[in-house]
Amino acid sequence: MIRYFDGGMGSMLNLAAGELPEQLNLTDPERVFAVHRAYAEAGADIITANTFGANLLKYENCAEIVKAGVALAKKTGKRVALDLGPTGKLLKPLGDLDFDDCYSCYSEVVKAGAEGSDLVLIETMGDTYEIKAAMLAAKENCDLPIFVSMIFDEKGRLLTGADVRTAVAVVEGLGADVIGFNCGLGPKQMLPLVEELHKYSSTPIMVNPNAGLPESINGETVYNVEPDEFADYMEKIARLGVSYLGGCCGTTPAHIKALIERTRDIPARLPSYKPYTVVASSNESVTLGKKSVVIGERINPTGKKLLKQALRDNDFEYILKEGIKQKESGAHILDVNVGLPEIDEKAMLTKAVSELQSVISLPLQLDSSDPAAMESALRIYNGKPMINSVNGKEESMREIFPLAKKYGGVVVCLCLDENGIPETAKGRIKIAQKIINTAREYGIYKKDLAIDALTLTISTDNKNAVETLGVVDYVKNTLGVNTVLGVSNISFGLPNREAINTAFYTQALSAGLSGGIINPMSQSMMNAYYAHNALAGLDENCAEYIESAVTVDAATVQESKLSLFDAIVKGMKEESARSAKQLLETTEALEIIKQNIIPALDKVGDGFEKNTLFLPQLLMSADAAKAAFDEIKAHITLSSTPQVKGEKVIVATVEGDIHDIGKNIVKVLLQNYGFDVIDLGKDVKCEKVLEEALKNGVRLVGLSALMTTTVPNMEKTIKLLHENSEAKAVVGGAVLTKSYADMINADYYAKDAMETVRIAQEFFN
Repeated sequence: MIRYFDGGMGSMLNLAAGELPEQLNLTDPERVFAVHRAYAEAGADIITANTFGANLLKYENCAEIVKAGVALAKKTGKRVALDLGPTGKLLKPLGDLDFDDCYSCYSEVVKAGAEGSDLVLIETMGDTYEIKAAMLAAKENCDLPIFVSMIFDEKGRLLTGADVRTAVAVVEGLGADVIGFNCGLGPKQMLPLVEELHKYSSTPIMVNPNAGLPESINGETVYNVEPDEFADYMEKIARLGVSYLGGCCGTTPAHIKALIERTRDIPARLPSYKPYTVVASSNESVTLGKKSVVIGERINPTGKKLLKQALRDNDFEYILKEGIKQKESGAHILDVNVGLPEIDEKAMLTKAVSELQSVISLPLQLDSSDPAAMESALRIYNGKPMINSVNGKEESMREIFPLAKKYGGVVVCLCLDENGIPETAKGRIKIAQKIINTAREYGIYKKDLAIDALTLTISTDNKNAVETLGVVDYVKNTLGVNTVLGVSNISFGLPNREAINTAFYTQALSAGLSGGIINPMSQSMMNAYYAHNALAGLDENCAEYIESAVTVDAATVQESKLSLFDAIVKGMKEESARSAKQLLETTEALEIIKQNIIPALDKVGDGFEKNTLFLPQLLMSADAAKAAFDEIKAHITLSSTPQVKGEKVIVATVEGDIHDIGKNIVKVLLQNYGFDVIDLGKDVKCEKVLEEALKNGVRLVGLSALMTTTVPNMEKTIKLLHENSEAKAVVGGAVLTKSYADMINADYYAKDAMETVRIAQEFFN
């Protein structure tokens, strides 16, 4: 049967300005318990502790607040969910919160609240990286079931850009017991997302929508879906097959009671097992299966003198360029191997993964024979990587499979064991079957394995190619497990190696190769790839083949140098700063800004608005632009040229609201478009906003609110500005809509940070 969560807490507490809901666990516990009791009486099976915003970043007495919150929920006699909400900060490299510090924040809550709780609820999450920090904190500090609930927009994207498929791959890979959605949307808007979730999730599903979308009536925030209408939509969601239902912002005990009455006779239904083999970064995923993928081999020091030297010199710009060139040449996944005897591989691999993920959205294949280095990289990896590799040796499987189970990943399995690599296909298949069976003992299914048949050069035995292809065919088409190969090994010791590599690659693709580890800058290899897909009916209307035939030759890409424009678009800070410094020798600062920086930001911003680029790329490009601006500012100072400041804009999170992710993103983008931004911070009183606007002659004020309970303070601030100044207000935040912004008399509504920039440009023009 379906189990039921409670509904909204903050909207039920009727918070006064400046009141923090979690603090009430200590200062007014009866008020909190009254809400819990009302939901319990409405029929909720699970009561969510009032710990959503309790963390060390907000409360010094976090542990005390959490323990009190769990105790209050426990008094209802129902199951208790220890509630972990977002920290309110973006993690590095997008923001300033370190992954380990984020983990520590959540660990403190789990340690304080696990006793007395029945499950950990990680909810309202818009960033897979923050989800990972919270899940690791829960897994490593308690043994409670973990429920993960995410907040998607109507386009089906998380704040940091992941779609449903990508998010499910990451969260399932980390071992969530239940996956679902809450907040942001009403049940009507959430319905198609639940259908999408069913398509990819093998994990039980929970759905806790808002009571529709917020409106402002007589200065109060209300939601537009009444209990009966809420129950109507939730019945449709229940019939899709869910295990848990409840409500979020704006829902009341009446909503939960109506929901239960309408759906109590609908049986809970677990999703079917989904066999998709998905590799993911923070916002991009690749599925191995019917159509082979290209795994770029260039970030591997074997036979590469320049890369070896770059690793010795800690030259990550070289590594980033190698990654970018492979992406531009058509790679879908990047292999990352930094193993050299004379360097600290653990530190180097961790750093390389972090640097690559700050610039490149492709998923990565972590390639190391050192288990300690592998775990270090897996821990900070944002997404679900390929893990290269495990083999049939008992020691290897004991070391690697627990890591794969804990952190999630698609494991590359080498067909060798204590006796080496069998010469025959039959011998390698036997090892593959052993690895597959052992993986299952660790709770790892076939979909999270990729068998590497191992490519041995034909220069030593002319049957080597035939035997390898026999393994690929059998594993893929009989065992039903995906396959990968390092293709270029086939030609060692022979002249004209590329001809052999290309022919073998084509044969392997025909045999069922799921992923080829190749050099994507090899034109002949990529030609073979696109031609095979067209011939195999995997390229509709031969579109990819035609596009590949008219793009710039890969060799040209390899030799090209990055301009300032390109460096900003790609988010490369050091390259951006270097290019700006060089340009300043021949070009006026203002011309550099007009001809390079602003056009680059516009290109990225346009991609963001068209949903082809996402928040990580937007922010990394902004950082690269800032690096260029810093060089320009330094040059102006040295040359005594007077600096012309842009128009002044105030940004602030309104009184009572301590979330500033959105506001900080807006600040960064406005600054990089040349605006002089005055950041008043978070929880800013309306009088302070007016005072600063008048003092600085500010004509445009940006106001942010994430909590429904603080939107009335936004309306109050707007009214004060309109009555006492000429300043106009642009508003934004997760709880706002265009109609809501109109109701509170905002002058402009920005659905995202980029639109705020566009509004500011038009306003001052």
